[in-house]
Amino acid sequence: MGSRVGKTESKVLPNKAKPRGKYPHLKRAGDFLILSGTSARRADNSIAGAEVDRLGTTRLDIREQTRAVIENIRDILQQAGAQLNDVVEVTTFLVNMNDFGGYNEVYGEYFGYDGPARTTIAVHQLPHPHLLIEIRAVAYKPEK
Repeated sequence: MGSRVGKTESKVLPNKAKPRGKYPHLKRAGDFLILSGTSARRADNSIAGAEVDRLGTTRLDIREQTRAVIENIRDILQQAGAQLNDVVEVTTFLVNMNDFGGYNEVYGEYFGYDGPARTTIAVHQLPHPHLLIEIRAVAYKPEK
């Protein structure tokens, strides 16, 4: 009895923020969809939940960024024929663990105890100073 891995396929989606390096938004490996770390960046490279006023005062909102990240993940999955309920694992990177409460609150609007396995890690920084959160996700969506 051998194992069938299935095909692999990488996708860079034209309607999402362009990856900041040479990697795809999404990689299919057999029945699994692996999403690269996803942030609150919009297609035009602005960042949801980040405002800078005319004096340079910055307001960063973990709840708004978390919602934008999960909605970006939802959109990427939908373009691969999957949904959020197909997600089996997430790894979340937070710049500040003081944001855990706000992140956890919004996360709970999308997922319950029957949702994906989850790990949350504090990191020193993300690729832009206005990013508070990044999430990588793995979904199980059998090939047709």
